[in-house]
Order: sequence, then C-alpha cells, then structure tokens
Amino acid sequence: MRRRSNRSRRGITLIEVLVALAVLALVASLVYGAFDAMSRTRTGVEGASERYHQGRSAVSRMSREIQSAFLSMHRPLQNPGLQVSQTIFKGTDGGTTGDRLDFTSFSHRRLGFGSHESDQNELSYFITSGNRARTAKGGNVDTLDLARREATIIDMEPTTGGVSQILAEDVVEFDLQYMDGTTGDWLDHWDSSAEQFERLPRYVRIELAIARNVPGVPYRFVTKVPIAMRAPLIFGLPEGLGLVPSAQTP
Repeated sequence: MRRRSNRSRRGITLIEVLVALAVLALVASLVYGAFDAMSRTRTGVEGASERYHQGRSAVSRMSREIQSAFLSMHRPLQNPGLQVSQTIFKGTDGGTTGDRLDFTSFSHRRLGFGSHESDQNELSYFITSGNRARTAKGGNVDTLDLARREATIIDMEPTTGGVSQILAEDVVEFDLQYMDGTTGDWLDHWDSSAEQFERLPRYVRIELAIARNVPGVPYRFVTKVPIAMRAPLIFGLPEGLGLVPSAQTP
C-alpha cells in the first residue's frame, strides 16, 4: 500500500490567505467605486435636469402672466369719483440684486369650486434671500431665489398682500427690460403711474440665469413677451369725468 505524500496533504498557508483577501478587497473596492461613480453621475444628471426644468417653468409662467397684463380706468357707477382699486405696471431696476416687477393681470386660475374669485390678480416677481447652498466644509452660502407674489383681489395697494412662493432657486441673474411702443426704445424700468402714464410696454424681455448644481456656466433663459392690451380699459367709463386719456398707444 502506497503512502500519500506530505505535499498532497498540505493546507493553505497564512500568506496565501492574506493574498486571497487582498485580491478580494481590491475587486470589492473596484466594484464599489464603479457603482459609486454611477450613482453620483445619476444624481448629478437628475439635479441638472431638475434645475433646468425649474428655470424653463419659471420663464414660461412669467411669460403667460405678463401677456395678460392690463390697466383699467373703471370707477363705480354709483360714485364715479371714488377709486376702490388701482391697476399698475411697475418695473424697477434692481441692478446686481435683481429686478422687480409689480403689475395687474387677467391670469389668475380659479382652482376651488365656487370660489369668489375672478381671473384678475395682482402679481409681483422679485429676488429674495435663499440661504440653502452648502459648502464642502459644511457651511452655508447665501443664495438668491426668484419669488412670485399673487393677490386675488386688486385693491389700492397693488404691490403688497397676497401669498408668495418660490419660482426658481439659486438665481444668478434676473433682468427685465421693457420696449416702449411709441419710441421703440428698450428701458430698464417702467411705471404706468408716472413716466409711462396709463401705458403698457409693447414687449417685456426676460433674462433668467440659474446656477448649475456643479460648477460651470449657469443655465440662462431669455425670451421676449408681447403684451396684447397696452392701452387702459375705458369701456363703460362715465363721460364728462376727464379720465379718458387724450392719446392711446396704438
């Protein structure tokens, strides 16, 4: 009977175990790194898509609402000398802090059944502080957001009241310009109660820039919005009050 050699009965040495564990750890780290990179890439793409969609939605909504801007010279029939509401279109140049626009519009959407609301509203677009961004060290960086204010009842204070909400976050630039239909000039501000008395601009140019979720060139959205009714509504206005403007914008 032949005896087995000692070599055939030899077990795994400690060095071989260590080498196997090292190879296994290397493979596991490579697999984890690949999945982590895929996860971070997916998160970045989703964040970029969400940020881009947010900017497009904000510009689209502002365009729809600005198109429905209006001015009115109506007075109560029982007391024509009494003014109970004020319609305006006032664009303020805010420089590096962002512009502001306050106006009245026919763009309100009634969502509640039987609600005592019309399609008229007061609207404002303005820049507000965000304070949501974080640095790599865990600190906060001041950010700017684009806000929208809406009041469903037009009163004598069309720049205040109502409910505000955020349209876009991490805004880098918010610039508005107004084309004068009489001169054809583009202006940085507009005031229907002063220089442009009872007139609306022919076009409003909107430029909105939003920071990316990774360092780089911001997303930039630019559009020109036409306004259909540039002269104030005067039908039904009592005669003899001297309230009808002598010349209306064609």
